[in-house]
Amino acid sequence: MDPALFVENLSFSYGRLKAVQGISFHLNPGEILGFLGPNGAGKSTTIKMLTGLLTPDTGSIQILGMKMSLDNPEVQARIGVCFEEKNLYMNMTGRENLKFFSRLFGLKYCDVDTLLRRVDLAHRADDRVSMYSKGMRQRLMMARAIINSPDVLFLDEPTDGLDPVSSRTIRNIIREQAVRGAAVLLTTHDMWEADELSDRVAFLNEGKLYVVDTPDSLKMKYGRRSVKIRLGGGNQVREEIIELGAADAGDRIRELINSDNVMTIHTEEATLEDIFIEITGRGLDV
Repeated sequence: MDPALFVENLSFSYGRLKAVQGISFHLNPGEILGFLGPNGAGKSTTIKMLTGLLTPDTGSIQILGMKMSLDNPEVQARIGVCFEEKNLYMNMTGRENLKFFSRLFGLKYCDVDTLLRRVDLAHRADDRVSMYSKGMRQRLMMARAIINSPDVLFLDEPTDGLDPVSSRTIRNIIREQAVRGAAVLLTTHDMWEADELSDRVAFLNEGKLYVVDTPDSLKMKYGRRSVKIRLGGGNQVREEIIELGAADAGDRIRELINSDNVMTIHTEEATLEDIFIEITGRGLDV
């Protein structure tokens, strides 16, 4: 399988500030790659280069076997983009926005009503976007990003600052697009979201790409495998943490489970944020 996106030695600077420093990675069809890093790590700069909004200082970008360029209509017709900045037409309705963008893509037919229902905006389809909440505008942006059934989908912090319902809607759409076969690049500083959605994650900090791997592989490599057992007796509650690599781990777990005092049992593993800090030396604070 050829990569949907192939990036080699990509760099970009804002004057003396090196925003992105020689990063290389690939993205396969049907895969979600989470770009994980704090604000200022270079995530948005990277995605702007990948979509042709910025010209790299060095490196190359191939999308679906073609060189990325803002004036390459074949590439632009096969990608979808959802940025943090909302570039919607505020005086148009939600329906009018989608119809307008479908014409820009040259689509002969676009089922706008189905798209609006999918992002839970059918009941507000004929209201001006200026009357929409932040979550509604972001859901409309997502509908616009998938209007052309893109082969590669670029999402820059798509759930940042949204309510739980809007966030869940967008995450479900992201999964659906990957199942359809789209390659999805998702930038986020939310380690839970990256873990929940991503087939692989990339750790980006201060413009440098530290690692690209699956969440499970990173947890196995850097995490601690243990079981936490909470036990109650009278008015006392205590916890025991048993390292799974210990020689007597199995015997000790069986001993505690067979007692009458077990309240809860949980497996313990490192979070992506724990691993990010260990690898990069920096947290994901916004």
